[in-house]
Amino acid sequence: MKFELKQQFRIESARFLPNLADGHPCKNMHGHSFVITLRLVGEKNPKLGWVRDYNEITEVMTPLLRKLDHKVLNEVPGLENPSSENLAEWLFTAVKKHLPELVQVSVAETPTTECSYPAL
Repeated sequence: MKFELKQQFRIESARFLPNLADGHPCKNMHGHSFVITLRLVGEKNPKLGWVRDYNEITEVMTPLLRKLDHKVLNEVPGLENPSSENLAEWLFTAVKKHLPELVQVSVAETPTTECSYPAL
């Protein structure tokens, strides 16, 4: 039987979306309190009793969060156009190498908006 793990992380970051039309508010520099959620799916290790240690997930995420938290996302290589979609995909690609159980990354830029990659 498979289990699903979810772990959330929070960052405060600034960004602007350079490809938007003049006059769109998100073309200007602005900030968000992003909530990032990782979803992992896998079999429980019978000896350890878990799919993946949450501490190990945190260890994988820590260097990525250091690149993003209290930074201008546009200055991070690969995030020159840091839409929530691009941020979710960037994180998924970086994390999947270390956590093969990862099935989805969600990025909420406000309490009422959320983007997930890949869509399930």
